[in-house]
Amino acid sequence: MDVATARERLESMLAELDRSIGVLRGDSPAVRERDRSPADAGSDLTDSDRNRALLEVATRHRRSVLEALRRMDEGGYGLCADCGAPVPESRLEARPEAARCVPCQSRRERRR
Repeated sequence: MDVATARERLESMLAELDRSIGVLRGDSPAVRERDRSPADAGSDLTDSDRNRALLEVATRHRRSVLEALRRMDEGGYGLCADCGAPVPESRLEARPEAARCVPCQSRRERRR
């Protein structure tokens, strides 16, 4: 994938993540104005927990997209952040924000 296409996809992902994060934070008028009955209090707690988890995931994903854009600006996009080898084209096609080649990403995930 060429850098221009990757940048376009990353910027589109960033815009979508920003919209999603806004909704999860309750910035959307539809979310703020929603009427809830007292009977919904129990489900509000689980909704809140789920929203908090989704917000955390979206925020982490947003951070990885911003880091990919930074690598692109600095000329390191497409190179593994750990070993410096090229990240396979197919991986960047699937995950344009990927910072690591598959072996390095696998090692990182096993350590967690």
